[in-house]
Amino acid sequence: MLESIETVISALPFLGQGALVTIGTVVLAMLGGFVLGVPLAVGQVYGPMPLRQFVRLYVWFFRGVPILVLLFLFYFGLAFQLELDISPFAASCIVLGCTSAAYQSQIFRGSINAIAQGQLRAAYALGMSTPMAIGAIILPQALRLAIPGWTNEYSILLKDSALVSVLGTMELMSRTKAIATSTTEYTAFYLAAAGLYFIITFAGVRALRALEARVRIPGYTPM
Repeated sequence: MLESIETVISALPFLGQGALVTIGTVVLAMLGGFVLGVPLAVGQVYGPMPLRQFVRLYVWFFRGVPILVLLFLFYFGLAFQLELDISPFAASCIVLGCTSAAYQSQIFRGSINAIAQGQLRAAYALGMSTPMAIGAIILPQALRLAIPGWTNEYSILLKDSALVSVLGTMELMSRTKAIATSTTEYTAFYLAAAGLYFIITFAGVRALRALEARVRIPGYTPM
C-alpha cells in the first residue's frame, strides 16, 4: 500500500500535465459552445422559421449522437476526407465545443424566454431596433440567469472530456491509463485520477458560483 502511494506521488507531475490539458480542453470547449450557443439561442427565439428549424436540427443532431461517435466521425472521417492537418487536441475541442453549443443554446433559450417580452416592446417604443434591444436589454439579463445551467454544463463537459483519450489526446485519462498499465498499479492511479477530476470539478463549480453571486442584482426578477 505504501509503495503504491509513493508510486502515485512520484507520477503526480505527469498526471498534473494531463490535468492541465483536460482543463484547457474543457475551457476552450465551453468558450466555443458559448460563442456558438448564444447566436443559436437568439436565432431559435427571434429568428425566422427556416433559421429556427436549422437550430432545432443542430440541437437534435448533437444531443442525439454519442460524443464518442462524433469524435471518430470528425477526426477519422471528416478531417481525413478533407485532408485537414489537425491535432487530436484541436479535434477534441471542436467536437466538444459543437456539442456543448447544442446544450448551451437551450440553456440560453430558456433564459431568454424567462425575460418578460414587455421589455422588448418597451425597447421598440424607445426607438431601438431588434438587434439593439436584444443585445442591450435581453441578453445581459439572460446571461445572468443562465449561469446555474452553465455551471451544470461545465460539470457534464468535464466528465465527457475523458472520452477524448480515444483520439490520443494526452489529457488526464490518457496519461492515467498509460502509467497504470506500465506500473500495474491500476487501483491507485485510477483513484488518483478520480481525485483530480473531483478537484477540477469542485474548483470550476465554485468559480462559476462566485461569478453568479458577483453579477447577481439584489431584488431582481426577470418578470
